[in-house]
Amino acid sequence: MKKYFGTDGIRGRANTRPLTVDFVLKLGQATAKVFRNGDKKHSIVIGKDTRISGYIYENAIVAGICSMGINAILVGVLPTPAIAYLTKSLRADAGVVISASHNPYYDNGIKFFSGEGFKLSDFLEERIEEYLINSLEVDPNNLGKAYRIETAIWRYVEYSKTTFDKDISLKGLKIVVDCANGAAYKVAPLTLVELGADVIIINNKPDGYNINLNCGSIHPEIVAEKVLEEKANLGITFDGDGDRVIFVDENGEVVDGDVIMGICAIYMKNNNKLNKPAVVTTVLSNLGLTLSLRKHGIEVLRCPVGDRYVVETMLKENIRLGGEQSGHIVFLDYNSTGDGLISALQLLKIIIKTGKPLSEIKRSIQLLPQVQKNLKVQKKISLDKLRNTNKLLKAIEGKLKNEGRVLLRYSGTESTLRIMLEGNNRDAINEFAIHLEDVAKNEIERLLESI
Repeated sequence: MKKYFGTDGIRGRANTRPLTVDFVLKLGQATAKVFRNGDKKHSIVIGKDTRISGYIYENAIVAGICSMGINAILVGVLPTPAIAYLTKSLRADAGVVISASHNPYYDNGIKFFSGEGFKLSDFLEERIEEYLINSLEVDPNNLGKAYRIETAIWRYVEYSKTTFDKDISLKGLKIVVDCANGAAYKVAPLTLVELGADVIIINNKPDGYNINLNCGSIHPEIVAEKVLEEKANLGITFDGDGDRVIFVDENGEVVDGDVIMGICAIYMKNNNKLNKPAVVTTVLSNLGLTLSLRKHGIEVLRCPVGDRYVVETMLKENIRLGGEQSGHIVFLDYNSTGDGLISALQLLKIIIKTGKPLSEIKRSIQLLPQVQKNLKVQKKISLDKLRNTNKLLKAIEGKLKNEGRVLLRYSGTESTLRIMLEGNNRDAINEFAIHLEDVAKNEIERLLESI
């Protein structure tokens, strides 16, 4: 069992345990120890989002890495997928991202990529934790250097543009882009403008505190309002670290990750770009996605929540497209992790190639009504112990039969119980969700009192 690593690295409240400066310095040393093999000079790429706490963690982890004789390559503020790409491009041994993704500014986290640009396996995370617990010896005669690569942003912009067909451009498209005051605030507008789009940029003035604040992919209503105001063709909104993307069509209607993935899957299959008629998604993805893709002969494989599990399943099953409802979309032909900008370019490519507005293209994916509840908890009581909650869950499943489903799970990054229901009748599943949340809340509180 891992003590510090969750579904996406180590995350928590900034400047409080476990994410203190001394812990992150030790984390840098432990990471360097794991990736240091042989006598050759090693290097680790380090990037971050726009949180104010990124400065302290950047310096702390650099100190830890360099103290173990490994060079630290600093690339500054860049999206998480850019770090994955640069780690491979620069032939580094590993990549480090200082970010808490869609969380508020007061949270932060550290996540890692291997030299091949993939999230670390459980085995490697466990090895890092072993060195975190045990003392590490440093060699005073073997120190690493730290240096910045100022061209990193341009490397990623230029690479992203190569994933967009050369025979087309975005000329004539008016696009509203919400950068979430986060890591994509430079690269996304730059790329879209260079491809010819008329770009209206919002939330691109990060101050260290406004990342994800009433903006970005967790608040798509903001970009939707701007699309209607500007009479734009569509809107694109990213999360704080730029690995998620959500679209809004010309009518201001939200197009989530399930629909984006579904549209791309159908287009790729019809154009012989899907090596296998299948996509990978998580247990949270809408049942409507499965039913819609089935009509086109495309299978949907489900895995646990988290883009690392999506990628692991894709690699295991030799599938090139996968993702999450939240907007993590993985095109393995282009990057090794969820990439908001590259995913946006793939959907924009389809819009240009078909000559149809997003409102028309999205009709190929018919989602079922879905209701989600997020119950904050003081402690994650095992779901097996929630007898009353499970009894009610089975009763609801009996009423939904094969026309819906219920999912209960704890968040991997927050102290939250996620409750999700799908079905044809929104009012009915909303009542079920409220009842389930109430029963779960009372049962968890009662069990906590008895501990």
